[in-house]
Amino acid sequence: MTTLLVANDGGHLMQLHTLRPRLGVGDDVVWVTPRTPQTESLLAGQRVHWALPCPPRDTRALARNALACRKLFAVHDVSLVVSTGAALALAVLPQARLRGIETVYIESATRLDAPSLSGRALAMVPGITTFSQSSALARGHWQFLASPWELYETAPTAERPVRSMVVSLGTQDGYGFRRLLDRLVPLVPEDAEVLWQTGGTDVTGLGIDGRERVPSEEMAAAIRAADVVVAHAGTGIALMALENGKCPILVPRRAMHGEHVDDHQLTIALELALRDLCVSRDADSLKARDLVAAASRTVTKVSDPPPLHISGVRIPRQRRRTTVGPGAVAAEL
Repeated sequence: MTTLLVANDGGHLMQLHTLRPRLGVGDDVVWVTPRTPQTESLLAGQRVHWALPCPPRDTRALARNALACRKLFAVHDVSLVVSTGAALALAVLPQARLRGIETVYIESATRLDAPSLSGRALAMVPGITTFSQSSALARGHWQFLASPWELYETAPTAERPVRSMVVSLGTQDGYGFRRLLDRLVPLVPEDAEVLWQTGGTDVTGLGIDGRERVPSEEMAAAIRAADVVVAHAGTGIALMALENGKCPILVPRRAMHGEHVDDHQLTIALELALRDLCVSRDADSLKARDLVAAASRTVTKVSDPPPLHISGVRIPRQRRRTTVGPGAVAAEL
């Protein structure tokens, strides 16, 4: 009996990959994700159905993936489908429910108090069980599963010079983050070795060797060897930094500057900063001393986290409330 693990590339896949050992889904697993250097590296040796790229709010890509993924249910005896989003979940999970297959959607850890557009849509599909990774979202259709950040702790170490760095801006097409690079490049020590993963950001005139994408294995190794990690406030790179013992500097992309579709990276950077799991700075306020501060902290992880129970759970459907105002459920479903 096969489990499908479905996720867009980037942070969504990194979250599901990190959760998988705790979900009790067994070894008969097929991953469903777009093919990129990150996903090829992260899922090397696994069974994978390579989905088509599925950008946010691209209805044509969603429809193409829905058609392409139909064969999964003919080829495999699927008993469970689990997804951490985003748009790819819309292409696969409703098909599973139409076939009577147990289906679970785990909202991204970036969504602290309101579900994503994909989450809102899937929560309305009868029979799809919906979990959050934030206790503030545990209401209505949503049941709290666990926070990914509860597994990590930071501690100070001796101050040391910054001789190696990893800089990651993610891989989301159409949204550059030149504002961070303009601020950061002059702050990098002259003799520091830097891996620049810059996605679609224009690096013209900066004098750096920017790479659009970096395989997960190479990125993880570079992070382990680095003194400091500076990144946009995405869950994928935050998890990878923590998994490899680094307290990252997280710099949120801002919608007002055209750097993302909304300001959810502000909330994730604040969440990790309050847990003392990152140094959070706006791109315009980053300073050289922040590099030293982040390099002078180390991260440990709980060695044997408890299992998470997602199979066989059913959350009672609740009638919508009509109350409006701050925190009203009707405004968020």
